[in-house]
Amino acid sequence: MSLRIAIVGAGAIGGYLAVKLSLAGHDVTCIARGENLRAIQSHGMKLVLEDGTEQIASVQACSIEDATTYDYVFLTLKSHQVAAVAQDIGRLCHPTSAVVTMQNGLPWWYFHQLPGEYQGTQLKTLDPDGLLWRHLQPERVIGAAVYPAAELIAPGVVKLIEGNRFTLGEPSGEKTERVTQLAQAMIGAGFKVPVSTDIRSELWVKLWGNLCFNPISALTHATLEQIALHPLSHALASQMMHEAQAVGEKTGAQFKITIEKRIAGAQSVGAHKTSMLQDIEQGKALELDAILGGVIELGQVVGIPTPTLETVYSLTRLLEQSVLHSQHGLKLQN
Repeated sequence: MSLRIAIVGAGAIGGYLAVKLSLAGHDVTCIARGENLRAIQSHGMKLVLEDGTEQIASVQACSIEDATTYDYVFLTLKSHQVAAVAQDIGRLCHPTSAVVTMQNGLPWWYFHQLPGEYQGTQLKTLDPDGLLWRHLQPERVIGAAVYPAAELIAPGVVKLIEGNRFTLGEPSGEKTERVTQLAQAMIGAGFKVPVSTDIRSELWVKLWGNLCFNPISALTHATLEQIALHPLSHALASQMMHEAQAVGEKTGAQFKITIEKRIAGAQSVGAHKTSMLQDIEQGKALELDAILGGVIELGQVVGIPTPTLETVYSLTRLLEQSVLHSQHGLKLQN
């Protein structure tokens, strides 16, 4: 069955999905702008695989203003970029459309359909004015944990670094027809796509590493391997993860591996610069609220103190402000 899919933010992960799903026979439209939009309209979307082979898909591409309606709308923007398009997402949706959120960090819909006393709570750090809750509508949402690494190396050209796994899940934990249908379509396109009955715990496992390694790397310009091997930064990461785990568990999340195993996993990636360090080097705004600020607010909601997280957040926010004010990136010379 061919699905109509819009990919809003056809960058690295969006472009990867667009090529694979289009080549599998689905009707894919990339919602993009600027040079990226023009390149996709002219030449299609190109994917360079790990072994250097190339795949090109003649996907449709348009601005969000010119888009029609779709069965699934993939949001593959960074978390702090979603608000800018939120009011336009409604025009892409028919009554049964699903919106697939593929951002790092805590999702703005975290408490939607989460059983317990906090059900329906809205997190101001992630959605200050309720814009996302209002316009994206939590009942449309399918959550997704994104594991591949890819880069947009030129307009309309994505290079896959590694990975093909995306975990999907309904906020309610149900295995609905819409999430099963999407998973089957993505599996048919060559991805590994388990459907989780606890998508929040899945998101936490990735976030658990991101919330410490990303800001520590931005502050120190160290790689994952260096942070894990240096005794003091290793201890700092461990303390941050302890605080975050206490917050997550208070909301019902399960952490199925140990902190040391999670740190070892990051170390095994090697001399890798995190996305947040790359953003500092390029003078860009950071995904700091979704990755760290939201966890601090979640702690306040459930009554768990997070002093270490708050300290690192404050320092990283000040660094971001300094870099943005300077209008150029900050990079150590080799």
